This record gives sequence, structure tokens and C-alpha cells, in this order.
Amino acid sequence: MSLFAKKKAGSNRKAELLSAPVEHIDIKKFDARPIMDSMGGMSFTSRDLSRAAEIYNMMLADKDCAVILTMAGSTSAGGCMDLYADLLKHNMVDAVVATGASIVDMDFFEGLGFKHYQAQGIVDDRELRDLYIDRIYDTYIDEEDLQACDRTILEIANGLDPRAYSSREFIREMGRYLSQKGKKENSLVKLAFENDVPIFCPAFTDSSAGFGLVKHQVDNPRRHMTIDSIADFRELTDLKIHAGTTGLMMIGGGVPKNFAQDTVVCAEILGHEVPMHKYAVQITVADVRDGACSSSTLKEACSWGKVDVAYEQMVYAEATSVMPLIASDAYHRGHWKNRRKWNLAKVLEKS
Repeated sequence: MSLFAKKKAGSNRKAELLSAPVEHIDIKKFDARPIMDSMGGMSFTSRDLSRAAEIYNMMLADKDCAVILTMAGSTSAGGCMDLYADLLKHNMVDAVVATGASIVDMDFFEGLGFKHYQAQGIVDDRELRDLYIDRIYDTYIDEEDLQACDRTILEIANGLDPRAYSSREFIREMGRYLSQKGKKENSLVKLAFENDVPIFCPAFTDSSAGFGLVKHQVDNPRRHMTIDSIADFRELTDLKIHAGTTGLMMIGGGVPKNFAQDTVVCAEILGHEVPMHKYAVQITVADVRDGACSSSTLKEACSWGKVDVAYEQMVYAEATSVMPLIASDAYHRGHWKNRRKWNLAKVLEKS
């Protein structure tokens, strides 16, 4: 087979594998309230899930409560991307703490017009590598598109003054870029910029952004911007001090979960008396047998002075299967319609 024929065959095979885009769920199209109410009369995970939905609604109904969404894992790529955007758009989230992958490789990536794709069967990962297709479980990403995303991060970094930025500041610039040049209306990063909702990625360079930022630093060895993770911690702690009463809606665990919880302790060290997070829900498949890799319970967090135990609920489930129910339930109950708009990004810009 000639080189041209091989390239054509590879191109056809790649197109075949990347033929079924992931469809993101629309929480507005169905009403989960009857399901949540019914599950409240059941047991096991169903009742836990119903109580989690109830606690999230309590956060939204509490006029003094600011809601922090934390995201770890790949639920955005798996079909929850519009869900998170709708939470932000309808004033059901006031700040976001996430992994860099959730924000860059998934949301910003699709904001540029790229897609995630459903795998239609088992494919040898060596073949995927040859075709420049990256795999997340049963979801594919075109590596060439991802590298275009990296180059966009480089472009944004090259346009900034050479100084230290919190991840929140840099992600705001990403949102500004999407607001001007983006290809998707329902992008979390774009909507956060337009609605003054801060997004933090405390391990920002552990994502596709890292490649673009490394290239920026290599290309500009003496005049480059950099990400200041200490500023991230200080800024989020400032928001906890400002808000006072807070609720956590946590998808997965890891750095975002602990980072958000630790703001209570940090505020205390800085000499401020702030209450523990009043409300907390965590959706996870990790349990205590993993050596606390990402499984510390919310009750355990109370011993550290992070989370109160009056309104907390662990839900042991894979998040794409339960988060649509919680979000739809909250959307249709409508507490968001009467919530104050915290505009926490503006609070940080003034400080």
C-alpha cells in the first residue's frame, strides 16, 4: 500500500471512530422532582440521593449562602457539560473549583468548537495512539484538536503582562477569549466570565493548559506569565471570609474538594472567625478502603473544622448517573429565581 493510501485509510478510520459526538444532557427538558420525592421514601443510595437533592435546595433557598461547586473527574466530557453551564447560568453556583482537565480539556476545548465522541466498541489503544485519538473510558478526543486548544492557551498567555496570575485570573482571560471568539454559547468558562463567577483550578497545569504554558515560558525565558497557586488559596479564602455561610456541591474528590474545604482553616489561621461550611454534598465512588486517596467522608472533615455535620450527605454513585437528577430537581423547584447574585469575581477584583 502506498503512503498516500495508508494516510487515506487512516483518515477514514479516524473519521469512523469520531462519528458520534457526546450529547450533553439538558436538565431543563425533564422534571426530576417526582423521582427525587419518590426516592426519599426508599432506602440505600436512593434515599441518600434524595437527601442530597434536599440539601442542595436548602443551599439555594438560604439567602445568606454562597454555593461552591467542586469538580473532579471527567463528567464534563461524559455529558454533563451543559448541566454545569446551566447551574451557573441560572444562578445556582457562585464559585467553581475544578481540575484543569474539567475546565481546559473539556469545557474550554468545546468552547473552541471541538467535540468529545462516544466510543462505539472496544478498540486497541495502540491503534488509537496511531490515529492521534485520546481515550477517556468510553469517550474519545481528537489529539490534533487538543493541541489546537494548547496553542490557544499559548496565544492567551503570550498576550498577558509577564507577572504571576492566580488560575482564576487566567481562566477569566480564557472566558474573555471565548466571549469574543468562541464557538459555543453554553460554555462554563465563557458564562463565568460574563456572570462574574470565579473559577479556580489549583492544579491548573495538570491539564492541557500545562503544555501551552510550558511553551510560553520556554519561548519567553525572562518575560513570562506564571500561575500562582498560593494566590488561588488566598483568593478562595477571601471569598469564604466575605460570604460567611457557604455550601459545597462536590463532584468527586481530590484537590478541588480539599482546596474548597480548607478555606475555613486558612481563614482561622489568618485571624478570621468563619463558620464551617454549613451545607455539603459529595458524589463519589471512592470509599475509605482506598487509604483516603479521595474518600475522606464529610463527617471526617468536621474533625478538621471544615464541614458542619447538620446538613451533609455522601452519595456513593458515578456522578453522570445522579447529578442530572439533582440538578433537574433544583432547577424545577426554582429557588434560584429568588437568590441574590453574589458576583464573587467582582469582590476579588476590588480586593
